[in-house]
Amino acid sequence: MANTQGPQGNHDPAGNTQMFRAFVDEGPQGRRQAAAASSGPRIGLILGVVVAVAVVAAVAWLALK
Repeated sequence: MANTQGPQGNHDPAGNTQMFRAFVDEGPQGRRQAAAASSGPRIGLILGVVVAVAVVAAVAWLALK
């Protein structure tokens, strides 16, 4: 069986400590921006669910009347 963990050209550039630190340092800022950007679609989703529940309730009320 071959040894695949040696330095025979299988260097992973994503394993670089500097790249990891840069990723960790920029993480919270990106999350805040993503959270702010996703609040718009989240409001639309909530309104869509409320409208869907109201339509189902109206149909059920008409069916039972």
